[in-house]
Amino acid sequence: MKMTWKKNLKDSKKSNSRKRPISLNPNLPFEDVNSTSDSPEPPREGELLGNDDVSNNKTSRFDEEDDKRKNLAQDFESQGNKLAEEGKYRQALGKWESAITLMPSKAVLHEQKAQVLLELGEAWTALKAATRATELEPKWGEAWITLGRAQLNYGEPDCAIESFDKALAIKPDCAEAKDDRQTALHLVKRRKQLHSTGLSSTESRFLIGDQG
Repeated sequence: MKMTWKKNLKDSKKSNSRKRPISLNPNLPFEDVNSTSDSPEPPREGELLGNDDVSNNKTSRFDEEDDKRKNLAQDFESQGNKLAEEGKYRQALGKWESAITLMPSKAVLHEQKAQVLLELGEAWTALKAATRATELEPKWGEAWITLGRAQLNYGEPDCAIESFDKALAIKPDCAEAKDDRQTALHLVKRRKQLHSTGLSSTESRFLIGDQG
């Protein structure tokens, strides 16, 4: 048999007369209806200024920082140029390295670095720096000339000839590229002659000065 619970109407009326809103009972874990927790939050930066204004401010700050970085890089580059002219190659290299840290995509910094490294006899590091310059500015003839010289100093005249050819494709009348290409051709011919006499390939590496 189904059991049902019958309310006592009299008791119910009495109890209703004594009831008060449950939210007014301080011993119950309910928020006070008069609590300030529902008060509106203060407007955020974007709401105060407007989203467009915030975006413009961020762009402006970024531009300012970028300008400072470029100016500092140019200062380092100028200092390096002066030191190189004075023959202080190690110090010049340090200045250009600082400039490259700030502006890694500036090809002229890598090309100048390669030239100084060649002066210091560091052919392999010069080759890497010159290669980076040609990657950044593939239509810059001077970068290809410097790369060709680095390849010559590293003992790779065949690669050097290719680099000088690329330089001449950009600057057909460049006397330096023509002269350096002739040097590379001379070294290739000399290597073939040495090979014909039985010299091992590991002994057939030359420097630019080896034109005897």
